[in-house]
Amino acid sequence: MASLKEIRARIGSVTSTLKITSAMKMVAAAKLHKAEERTLSTVPYKNKLTDVLARYMGSIDDENFKVSLSVEREVKHVTLIPVTSSSGLCGAFNSNIIKLLKKSIAEHLEAGHKILIIPIGKKVADALKYTIRLNENIEIDSNYVHICEKPDYNKSSEVAKSLTESFTNGKTDRIELLYNHFKNSGVQIPTCDQFLPLPSIEAKSGSNRLYFVEPDAKTFVENLVPIVVKLIFYATLLDSYASEYGARTTAMQIASDNAQNLLSEITQQYNRARQESITTDLIDIVSGSEAVRN
Repeated sequence: MASLKEIRARIGSVTSTLKITSAMKMVAAAKLHKAEERTLSTVPYKNKLTDVLARYMGSIDDENFKVSLSVEREVKHVTLIPVTSSSGLCGAFNSNIIKLLKKSIAEHLEAGHKILIIPIGKKVADALKYTIRLNENIEIDSNYVHICEKPDYNKSSEVAKSLTESFTNGKTDRIELLYNHFKNSGVQIPTCDQFLPLPSIEAKSGSNRLYFVEPDAKTFVENLVPIVVKLIFYATLLDSYASEYGARTTAMQIASDNAQNLLSEITQQYNRARQESITTDLIDIVSGSEAVRN
């Protein structure tokens, strides 16, 4: 059995760890609250803007009119954008996206596609260096690794604009976003969404006849689509950011609970060892006293 000194040292170590995990949980919870507010305030705006776009598309009588960013074509080049965090201590948040990325890479390679990976987050960038097997059909662009650390609309808009140009110029035929969707603080869902071509804008006919736009509906729609695309990308970063702090809050809560349970066990062990030591000392004293009397 460990000595009382060793047990006291363990108690001190676990207590220090408990203080750290509790503090990290409080910080993560505060950041989660702010991130959740930003996400919940952005999503309705994105949905409404998408609805406006769909309504104006429904007002265009030309059946041959198609939004350039929603045109499907034969897929030869794919761009994958995995979004993780740049730090750990958030449970399976990062590993789930890395697994999803490996699966997506395998599927596209099997289909004969060339792949460009744009990692967002240091953890997935490190995985691409050390744990994900690459070949000549995979290219990596590491220019946007750190934009996940504090999502900013202007920076995310620059990235979305660059992706839009790549799609328009034919450098890539499909762009996919791999991220954790925030459901609540305890649940984050690994998700793979098609970013471009726009997959889900369905025209709503007959609902927009009372409005007039200049110079015409086609031009209005073509100008509105890039704004929608930028907002979708920004909302994805916010979604992942909220998921990160939800996962970190949960992870630190679990770590604090484990530390508290371990501290209770070690304290009981210490009390038993101390009681045994006291009992042994008493036996020695009584035995010595009996020996003196005899």
